Amino acid sequence: MRPSVLRYALAAGVALATVAAGGTAATATPRPVDVQLLSYTDFHGYITPQSNATDGTIKDAQGNTLVVGGAAYMSTHLKQLREGKKNTITFSSGDNFSGWPTEVSYHADEPTIEFMNKIGTSFTTVGNHELDRSLEFLRDHMGKGECFGVTGEDSCFTDSDGQPFQGANFTISTANITRKGETKPLFKPYVIRRFGNVRVGFINLTTPTTVDGSTSYQPGLDNLSMVETANKYAAELKRRGVKAIVANVHEGGASGSDFNGCSDTKAGPIWDFAKNASADIDAIVTGHWHWFFNCSLPDPAGNPRPVVEAANHGRLISEINLKIDPRTHDVIREATTSANHPVTRDVQADPEMVKMVDYWNAKAKETYARPVGTVTGDLTRTRDADGESTLGNLAADVEYADSQRTPGGGADLAMVAVAPSKGSNSLRGDLKFAKGADPADADGKVLLGEAWAAWGYANPVLTVSVKGSQIEQALEQQWQLQANGTVKFAPLAVSNNVRFSYDAAKPVGERVLPEHVLINGQPLDPAKSYRLAALAYTLIGADGYTAFAGYTDAVRGERDYEAMRNYLRNGPVAPPALDRAIALQPAA
Repeated sequence: MRPSVLRYALAAGVALATVAAGGTAATATPRPVDVQLLSYTDFHGYITPQSNATDGTIKDAQGNTLVVGGAAYMSTHLKQLREGKKNTITFSSGDNFSGWPTEVSYHADEPTIEFMNKIGTSFTTVGNHELDRSLEFLRDHMGKGECFGVTGEDSCFTDSDGQPFQGANFTISTANITRKGETKPLFKPYVIRRFGNVRVGFINLTTPTTVDGSTSYQPGLDNLSMVETANKYAAELKRRGVKAIVANVHEGGASGSDFNGCSDTKAGPIWDFAKNASADIDAIVTGHWHWFFNCSLPDPAGNPRPVVEAANHGRLISEINLKIDPRTHDVIREATTSANHPVTRDVQADPEMVKMVDYWNAKAKETYARPVGTVTGDLTRTRDADGESTLGNLAADVEYADSQRTPGGGADLAMVAVAPSKGSNSLRGDLKFAKGADPADADGKVLLGEAWAAWGYANPVLTVSVKGSQIEQALEQQWQLQANGTVKFAPLAVSNNVRFSYDAAKPVGERVLPEHVLINGQPLDPAKSYRLAALAYTLIGADGYTAFAGYTDAVRGERDYEAMRNYLRNGPVAPPALDRAIALQPAA
């Protein structure tokens, strides 16, 4: 038993004995302060209830499928959980926005901020996806409501109450995101909230995979160690007299299939964090893995503390109830309880949230129909025998053009994975010349929603330095020998200033010669450094090409969505010729 708990128990015993012997109630030990912590994680803008199993259901301990999620139901469940609670706080463990539902992503994720404000979010840690755009986007736009681009088209949309976007009413906090090479956090490292005469400190942390992640790639930032940072600020809070401390961590793991269970079989980095984070931390709330568990694990001193994760997309809400000694301000660990609550749809939907969700879905239809450019013919994913497609070649040209606009970019060439051997394909839909079903469409016109659906997955265009030998190796990796002896063709599209020839009769790994690769008409020099533009996902090897490992001098450009729209605005865009990859013919 912790000393504070032992003192509390002994004092309570003395007080009861005093009252029984005729003493006064004034000498009795004061009741502990109850503090309810309600948290959610990885919401990703899923304000609309989802109908698919992955996003709209969860199984209970008996294996029954529960239909869950949606802003209107989440709001109702939060209100019900708060009933009768004097001291309650709601917060998020990150990845609130930069999600995939178009009703939020078309609108700079502002609908998610409206939702978070309406449910009374007090603070959030920074998830990796909070940095999918830029530090300034998160801090100045999301945090402060500053507009960018064209108001009402790029940002600062009118919300469901008819008000202009004002930014977050909650605190954005993380202790371990810094400028490159620095140690001072860019956001508040922790927040302190008062409940009666006690204070609770919340140390907020971000997964160390953030700054090198595919969507959140931020070459100007650093991630500090989570454990070291947590321990540093736990000690600082303690020096400030804050004894009740919670770590709110956008990093997680997996543990079994029961959302209120804690399996012996565990995976993920959060378990090492839970094992090593300061014993002064009384509870750990996690996220990032889109998983769920409700564990009680020993801290480094052997005392139990809750470690919880609440799945994703608004499917669960985590509740931790702290009891705090009002004299010592310590958490009484043995009296702490925790549970994950499914956000079921068998409750009355919050009418205010129903109105909000309906508003943004109607707005999404309008935004989808906004014209962004014109084309003179079909741009499709259909590949010829050399692996070229009109959409693939266009995407490579988009990357190249984006790099030319980006300070420090200036690519010599660009590459796009059009049929990757693993991971996701960034080519997602065709752009047809003929008008589509939307009444706003016309032959040759490209609507915002059509461009959005054609190429990209919120990945930034990076421009990096690589050796010519790496470019040659990447072109060789278009042919990949499989375990069964077959060869998989995983073609790469190249920008319009590149031509290369290959010999399919040669062994895998020997099909491209440097002298057969021309960049601006000049043969590839294996020893020379080149500036290459590509999506971060490709450069970090996520779609199966390892040739780019060790690249240097990364510069971040626009996300794929914005880069495509910028390119189309300079149209009309003609389908590129399929003449960039040429098969060498065998000698007669």
